[in-house]
Amino acid sequence: MKYKRIDHVAINVSDLARSRKFYETNFGFETYFEHDTPTGIDISYLKLGDTVLEMVGRAEPVSGFHFCLESDNFEDSVQQLVGAGVEFAQRPHSVPAREPREEGWMRVVFKGPDGEQIEIRG
Repeated sequence: MKYKRIDHVAINVSDLARSRKFYETNFGFETYFEHDTPTGIDISYLKLGDTVLEMVGRAEPVSGFHFCLESDNFEDSVQQLVGAGVEFAQRPHSVPAREPREEGWMRVVFKGPDGEQIEIRG
């Protein structure tokens, strides 16, 4: 057996409509599929390129979770999010390169609507 990739990452959100709008407006995700489970839980799937983010409509808090998006223009991404009023979890700072293409990259972490953390690198 050989695994190929992570298919999606799921996060619990307390207000599905609010979270969909937040990720579509601020990060360019697009909602492409929605359904509710047999137990009545609403789920939305959002795409950004090949990345899939599953949002599960539950009121349980998010704790200790983050995901990272790579930006092709770090400074513009940070300015756009700050201008939109998205709150910092960690301000921009340099990071060591894990591979040569990451030389000189920066990192920042923003807060999502339910406490999830969104890291941006680039």
